[in-house]
Order: sequence, then structure tokens, then C-alpha cells
Amino acid sequence: NYRTRCSALIKTTEENILIDTSPDLRQQLLRHKIKKINRVLFSHMHGDQTHGINDLRSFYINSRKQINVYADKFTSMHLKHSFSYIFKSYSKEYPATLKLNKLPKYLLTKNKNKNVEIKSIVVQHGKVKSNCFIIDKKLAYISDVSKIYKKDFKYFKNLKYLIIDCLWYNFHPSHFNLETSLAVIKKFKPKKAILTNLSPVLDYKVLKKIVPKNVIPAHDGLTINL
Repeated sequence: NYRTRCSALIKTTEENILIDTSPDLRQQLLRHKIKKINRVLFSHMHGDQTHGINDLRSFYINSRKQINVYADKFTSMHLKHSFSYIFKSYSKEYPATLKLNKLPKYLLTKNKNKNVEIKSIVVQHGKVKSNCFIIDKKLAYISDVSKIYKKDFKYFKNLKYLIIDCLWYNFHPSHFNLETSLAVIKKFKPKKAILTNLSPVLDYKVLKKIVPKNVIPAHDGLTINL
């Protein structure tokens, strides 16, 4: 029940790809002994997904290479406005540490010389759009969502893992609640579903008792082997 804000790490034999820079990023990186970040994918512009961005600086200091980060148009505008000093060199002492790129529909990485595809799909998140990520057609990571568009349903069916937003019990205009999350899980039929973005209202043990057998609540440090 002691949870930090949402970030996720895709770890391959070649690189570490971070999804979102939560305000708790430093604590998360230290706890899990993450020694390199090669690329970063941003789901959307909200503070709980972006405000840990400064903690990527140490990886630049170690490698002396700008880290490629990927964001959609609106998130890019927000990042450049709020953290301009990260993307633009103002002096030799404070060089640009990150390079901002447009988030593509498909991103490739390698694991043991095999291509791994990361597909980004736009979903509704209240009044803004958010991006979710499907890794190797096996796992979907949807941390912030209020609506998945019907045209994209085909990408979410019969996955091995579905990691999905589940804020609390009551209705929320920007997030799935427990009822909606379970309905979506039932529709898409993943082998296993994991509830994330859990608010303090949701107790881990209580939640575990009331969800179906193929559903579990997430916890910090949860690792999935694909």
C-alpha cells in the first residue's frame, strides 16, 4: 500500500527504455539499482508523469550523451515550456541533457538480437489524450485512460499481460475505476491483468480478494518476464 507514482522500465539485453518520469523517479531508480537509461517514452504531459525529468541528468553526466526522449505534440510543447533548460544548452556548465523526438507509432529495440516492437496507441484521458504502449504484441501498458477507442480494440485482445489504470471504486472523469477496469479486462481477455495507478483508497489485500483469479493489483517493483 506504500506506492510511488507510475513509471515503468522496459529492460532488454541491449537497452533500458523508461516509460514516464514520475516525481518519485529518483527513489525508484535507486531502489532498483538502475544504472542506465537509454531512451524515454512519455505517455502524456501531466505532472505525475513528467516532473521527475530532472533526475535523468545523472545518466547524461555518466555517458556524456544526450538521452533521446519521445513525446507527442502536446507533451513536447509542455516539456519545452516547463523544462526548456533540459533541451537547450545555456552554458558549458549546463548543457542540454535530453533530445526531444516525436513519439512514433512504432519503436524498435532488440533483445538477444531479436527485434522487439513497441507500438504506441492514443487513448482518451479525461480532457487530454494519453499514449499507451504495446510491447512485442504481448503486453499492453495503459497507466492513464478514461476511454479506449473502438478502432483500436483489436490491438488489446488476447494479450499475455494487460497493465491497466484503476484509480479507485467511484467514477472518475479521467481514469478507469475498478468496475470499468474489470469490464475492459473481461472484454479483452488477457491471460493476466494487472491493476495500476492505484489510489490510497484501494487496499492491496482487499483488492486481491475481490478481483477475478487472472487479475492482480500492481505493487512497486513488480517485474514481468516476457
